[in-house]
Amino acid sequence: MAEIEKNIYFNELFDLYQELLSPHQREIVYLYYGLNLSLGEIAEEKNISRNGVYDALKKGEEALVNFEEKLHLFQKRNEREKKILSLKDKLSPENFNLVQETLKEE
Repeated sequence: MAEIEKNIYFNELFDLYQELLSPHQREIVYLYYGLNLSLGEIAEEKNISRNGVYDALKKGEEALVNFEEKLHLFQKRNEREKKILSLKDKLSPENFNLVQETLKEE
């Protein structure tokens, strides 16, 4: 996976599952992927070792992937978005907007 794709993927997983991470993991993952800080910058900010940041980041990434493997929320959202887009050509703009709003409520 390319670096930019990895960043997008983990940002998406973080949006879905951040509340399931420990507070420490949540903060480290957010600083790294959300604010694009380096391991060294995070270590300095949090006053911990760079290795401590790395370990927390890897555990956070692993947890996010495990949550997705079990819950499939990211996969389901992508499938729903594909279905919505496939309807766009088949429906009038008014009906398409109605379907889109209905599916977002699920």
